[in-house]
Amino acid sequence: MVTVDADWTGQRLDNFLLRLLKGVPKTHVYRIIRSGEVRINKARVSADTRLQAGDQLRLPPVRTSARAELKAREISRHGAMSSTGQMAPARQFPLLYEDEQLLAVNKPAGVAVHGGSGVAFGVIEQLRMARPAEKFLELVHRLDRETSGVLLVAKKRMALKNLQEQFRERDTDKVYLALVQGHWPDRLKVLDQHLLKVTREDGERRVSIVSKDHPQAMRALSLVKVQQRLNLAQEGELSLLQVTIRTGRTHQIRVHLAGAGHPIVGDDKYGDFELNRRLQKMPGQAMLSRMFLHAWQLQFNHPVDRKRIALQAALPAELKQFIDHASSPI
Repeated sequence: MVTVDADWTGQRLDNFLLRLLKGVPKTHVYRIIRSGEVRINKARVSADTRLQAGDQLRLPPVRTSARAELKAREISRHGAMSSTGQMAPARQFPLLYEDEQLLAVNKPAGVAVHGGSGVAFGVIEQLRMARPAEKFLELVHRLDRETSGVLLVAKKRMALKNLQEQFRERDTDKVYLALVQGHWPDRLKVLDQHLLKVTREDGERRVSIVSKDHPQAMRALSLVKVQQRLNLAQEGELSLLQVTIRTGRTHQIRVHLAGAGHPIVGDDKYGDFELNRRLQKMPGQAMLSRMFLHAWQLQFNHPVDRKRIALQAALPAELKQFIDHASSPI
């Protein structure tokens, strides 16, 4: 008999069992649910039943192979394992905030937030490895692999649900710093365009700007403010922008800025590839080997007391050095 605690309130039964019964085949989990061998408060249930705190969950005896049991014990003891069986290394990330409900880290560029799509593991798997005493760690939102900055992680299921709802309802304020090519016009403050995700034949995911009448178009809204104007010797003028996003579409900032004729410096998908190559070969602080996009500020309401929390992640050293190298504002 398993008693459901408050952290799992609202979780689907099948997802709860798949996490609880590590090493048990997915097909077997669904079979014992369909057959009525899984009961909640003595009643038959379906896979999509939502759990409530205090529910009494009865399970039949479940057998697993010795190999599956060993893998489950390793995951429980050490943290997360990738789909290829590779154990994620334990890693802590610079903390911006932590309490009993959540934590925020300053994610470095080049690290995925989670494993998948050719990536063995990411921030969340490494955090679970580094914090074995934490029973619950889940990503609240995501950042692109090459984007650095503020990343929220929930430590309680109720906190996860509350924070994700704030993101969906646009109750959060998210501001990014992006360095783009050229002279961004001061008058261009609102980018309100529709985006479409496409997968190319080679499997690479891309996003493009489309008409709002497109049946799969999703509206994306970005607010832009010029923070600083710079001049990088032979490469000409650059603009450091504060970009506030009111929607959270895939590659939204990258596509919006490139679509306006001012791609992000270092962007290997939507940027100026020749400029990127030249910057990667520059000496010293003039070199830039990553995309200049940083999740700078994030505001949200605390999931328990509703107090407004404002977080800020300083620019990584390599981005600050690049800015410092550029000439004085022009």
